[in-house]
Amino acid sequence: MSIKSDSRHLYLQVIDYLKQDIEAGVYQENEKFPSEFDLAKKLGVSRATLREALRILEEENIIIRRHGVGTFVNPKPRFTSGIEQLKSVTNMIEEAGMKPGTIFLSSTAQEPTEEDIRRFSCSADERIVIIERVRTANGEPVVYCIDKIPESILSENFDRNDESLFDILERDAHRKITHAVAEIEPIGYHEKVSPILNCSPEAALLVLKQMHLDDWDQPILYSVNYFKANMFSFHVLRKRV
Repeated sequence: MSIKSDSRHLYLQVIDYLKQDIEAGVYQENEKFPSEFDLAKKLGVSRATLREALRILEEENIIIRRHGVGTFVNPKPRFTSGIEQLKSVTNMIEEAGMKPGTIFLSSTAQEPTEEDIRRFSCSADERIVIIERVRTANGEPVVYCIDKIPESILSENFDRNDESLFDILERDAHRKITHAVAEIEPIGYHEKVSPILNCSPEAALLVLKQMHLDDWDQPILYSVNYFKANMFSFHVLRKRV
């Protein structure tokens, strides 16, 4: 079927056509596209035009191209949140109608690094608790978490089985997190994290780093969370000033 039916650039028509096919279920999540030759022939466009359309679809995270293997439809994110909304991973999973779970990897207390001293404004002899966890949704690993909390904030026997550190801090330490300073960046394959999350070598990760604070702007929790990029989507509301 030829798509040469309007005056727009052909690659824009190809993008819309392929998006419609994906939306209609012609191509399912994780399904492989036809070869570039066959797809270009079907659409009645050159391979150069098709490649430009595929390049943009990949930038939009709609497809993923695996070198030497082919082009595949990316699954739609199951979890989405405004990054200006401070939600725990537990909340995000529950709001998607899935059951949150936690696999605890380790929990240790150690001397603070220079960066920890700067972040928490703590002394060099105040120990920092480091908790490594994998968060799951319906049993599937979706987030790898590293959390740092000054040992003085935690109760002596805090419950590591609680799904949410926010709840632990508010219930046991009487410290309520009200806001956070965050930065987010995409990365490729991570030698340690990607296998833990069952990611393919081509799958991207989103790294969210946050310093959580209370009403008095006191730093309480520093977290580094690695999200499966094909399952999580973050957006931000920006207002003109």
